[in-house]
Amino acid sequence: QVQLVESGGGLVQPGGSLRLSCAASGTIFSINVMGWYRQAPGKQRELVAEITSGGSTNYADSVKGRFTISRDNAKNTGYLQMNSLKPEDTAVYYCNAGIRTSRYYSRYLDYWGQGTQVTVSS
Repeated sequence: QVQLVESGGGLVQPGGSLRLSCAASGTIFSINVMGWYRQAPGKQRELVAEITSGGSTNYADSVKGRFTISRDNAKNTGYLQMNSLKPEDTAVYYCNAGIRTSRYYSRYLDYWGQGTQVTVSS
């Protein structure tokens, strides 16, 4: 059983910062890609940023230069530092990870967290 639990969301004024965390727990052998997605009301879920186990990163154009994704492999935890937040960043943010649960099972399965609300408003 694997769980991803996000934390760190909340209400912030435009120009402010938030740091999201995503802790993976359970039977984990390894994690390859960890990512953050977001979904605003009436819109499709979209990729915000992702990071490989080796530290390579990929960002949506809308957040480049403002958001930074990182991870602590020893803690099975991912982070999203969000700076210079804008009202259009308001959404539910979801953590996603590809997780291998056994050395005898080579596939990485997709897991999602429950989401954390980020609201940017004055």
